Amino acid sequence: MRTNLSSLIKLTEIPEQYYRPANALEEAVLTRYEKIPTFIGENDKEAATLLAREVAEGIRAKAAEGKQYILGLSGGESPVIVYQKLIDLHKNEGLSFDNVVAVLGYEYYPLGANAAQGCLAKVREEFLNHVNIKAEHILAPNVALPVEQISAECAGFEARIDELGGLDMIILGISTTSSIGFNAPGTNANTYTRLVVLDPVARKEAAKSMFNHLDEVPQSAISLGLASILKARRIALVAWGDSKAKQIAQAIEQPQNDLVPASILQQHHNARVYLDLGSASLLTRINHPWLVTSCVWNKKLIRRAIVWLCEITGLPILKLTNKHYTDHGLGELVAKYGSAYNVNIKVFNDIQHTITGWPGGKPNADDTNRPERANPYPKRVIVFSPHPDDDVISMGGTYRRLVEQGHDVHVAYQTSGNIAVGDEEVIRYVSFLRNVCKHYGREDDPVLQKAEEIRDFLMNHKKEGEPERLDVRFMKGNIRREEARTGSRFVGLDDDHIHFLDLPFYETGLVKKNDLSEADITIVKNFIESIKPHEIFVAGDLADPHGTHKVCLDAILGAIDLFKHEKWYAEDCRVWMYRGAWAEWEIEHIEMAVPMSPEELRFKRNSILKHQSQMESAPFLGDDERLFWQRSEDRNRGLAQLYASLGLASYEAIEAFVQYHTVD
Repeated sequence: MRTNLSSLIKLTEIPEQYYRPANALEEAVLTRYEKIPTFIGENDKEAATLLAREVAEGIRAKAAEGKQYILGLSGGESPVIVYQKLIDLHKNEGLSFDNVVAVLGYEYYPLGANAAQGCLAKVREEFLNHVNIKAEHILAPNVALPVEQISAECAGFEARIDELGGLDMIILGISTTSSIGFNAPGTNANTYTRLVVLDPVARKEAAKSMFNHLDEVPQSAISLGLASILKARRIALVAWGDSKAKQIAQAIEQPQNDLVPASILQQHHNARVYLDLGSASLLTRINHPWLVTSCVWNKKLIRRAIVWLCEITGLPILKLTNKHYTDHGLGELVAKYGSAYNVNIKVFNDIQHTITGWPGGKPNADDTNRPERANPYPKRVIVFSPHPDDDVISMGGTYRRLVEQGHDVHVAYQTSGNIAVGDEEVIRYVSFLRNVCKHYGREDDPVLQKAEEIRDFLMNHKKEGEPERLDVRFMKGNIRREEARTGSRFVGLDDDHIHFLDLPFYETGLVKKNDLSEADITIVKNFIESIKPHEIFVAGDLADPHGTHKVCLDAILGAIDLFKHEKWYAEDCRVWMYRGAWAEWEIEHIEMAVPMSPEELRFKRNSILKHQSQMESAPFLGDDERLFWQRSEDRNRGLAQLYASLGLASYEAIEAFVQYHTVD
C-alpha cells in the first residue's frame, strides 16, 4: 500500500530551468528579485537533505579541529524533516554528534522542569533522542523559574551562548505571520534573548502542533531576539508547502520590513533559505517567470499570465491589446499566437468552459466543453469530508446541487473530529442528560452516573497534556456526529446515505495524530467499493503538509491505488478535489467552477451553522478571526468577483474543483 500519494500530485509542471540554473550567470538573472540566497528543491526531502549535509560538513570540520559545533534548533514543524535527515546521516553514515552543543532558540513560559509538551520536548522526540548528543550539551532556557528570575535567566542564556563562541548555525522556520523564533511582527531589530508575550496567532499554532487545546498554551515564551539570531555565523531558514509561500516571498523579495521579521535575514552575510516548490511558488522566478526568463509556455502558465495581466491593467481578458502584452513582459505570447486577440479568445474560452451549474453532468446535453460527463445519469456520488463539517464548508453549494439534481449522493465523514470540541460543550450536553434522567426519576440509571462522572472530571480533575479519556472522546465525537447528520439532512440526504468511517489514525485523544496505516486505507477502500461511485469529491489541501486533511486525502488515494485498474473505476469514475475553508484553488488550476445564487449561498451558510460546536472554539489559521462560514463565503464571493473582472458571467459566489488523475 502506498501512503503518501498526495506528495506526487503536481498541479503545475515547473521546468527545472526556473529553479536549477545551469550556471552563475543564469542564476543571477533568475534571482535578481531575491535578496537572500535561496535553494529550491523539487520537494522538501531534497532541500532538507542538502541542508542536513551542510550541517554535517560543519560538524565534521569542527570535530577535526577538536572543537564543538554549536547548533541552534527550533521547535516548529518545518525543521523536523531536516532533523530526520540528520538522524539518517547519524545512523547510516556514522555522523557523530559527540562534539555538538544543541541550543534551543525558544521555549514556552512557564512550563514544568520535565514538561511533556513544549519545544524542548518536541525537539527531543523528533531529534535529540535519536543521536549521540550528550545530555550536558543540550542548552535551553529554564522555563520553570518564577517570573522575577526570568530577566536574569534571559541574560544568562545569551551569555552562555557567547561563552560557547556563538552559534555556528541556527535552523529556523517561519510562521504564518512571518515571525522567526517568537519575534512577532513589529519586533525591534536590536532585541536579544527576552521574555515575550505570545500573540494570538502563535498560541493558536502551538495549540495545533504541541498542545492539546488553546487553554493549555502558555501566554508567553523566552526567545532569542533578532539581534541574537543575526550573531550566528550561518542561518538557515526552511519552509515547505504552499501555506508558507506568501510569507517567503515577502521575506525574500520585498524590502526589509519590521512587519515581516524574517526579512531581517537580508542583513546577514551568510543566511540561506531552503524551500520546496510549494513554498517557493510565489517567488518571481516560479510564479511570474516571464519577468526574469524565457518561458516554457503551457495551458496553465498562459492562463496565469493573462489573469495576472488583467489584474495589472484592470482590464477584462477581451480588452487586452498587443501593447499590454509587450509592456508587461509577455511579448512571447503575442509572437507565439500571432496577436493579443488570438491569445485572449483562447484563454477566455478556456476559463469559460470551467463554469457549470451541473457538477454531476447535465443529462441529455452536449458535454464536449463541460467539465463533467452527461452520462451516466443519475450518478452515484461520494462526498468525502475529513472532519464532520468540511463537506458543507468547502462545497456546500455543490453538495446541494448534486442532491437536487437527482444523483445518488453519499457523504462519508472520515474522522470523528472529537478533538475540536471544547470541554464546555460536553459539560453542557451531559448536564442536559443528567437533568433529563432526574426529571424522569432515573437517578439510579448508569447513564446518569456516567454523565455525573464525566461532568465532575471535566470541571474538577482534568489535567493538561494528558490524552483525552475514551468516554469524553465518545461524547465529543457524538456531538460532532449529530451535527453532521443535521447538516446533511438539511442538504437533503437520507440517514442511510450518511456514513461515519472513524479512521483509526485520528483516535489518539491528542492533537498529534498517528501516521496513516493500512487499516485506514482498507476502511476507505471497502467503503468506496461498496458504492462503486461515478464521482468522488475529496479535500485536496495540498498545502497541508502534516494535518488531518492530508492524511485523509492519502487514505483515499491509497485506496484508489489498489483498484485503479478495475473497469468500474478506470472507465466510469472521476475524482474532484476541493479545498478547505482557508483558501481557494488558484485560477490556473480550476477545472470545474460551480456558481451559486444569493439564495444558494445563504443556504450554504445555514448548513454550516448546523455545526454549532465549531462556531466559536475551532482553531483558525493565522490571525484571521473570521468564523468558518465567513471565510467560506468571502472565498466563494472572491472567486466569483475574479471571474467577473475577467469579463465572464457575474455570479454571487463560486465553488471550485480540480480533477485528480491517478499516478503510476
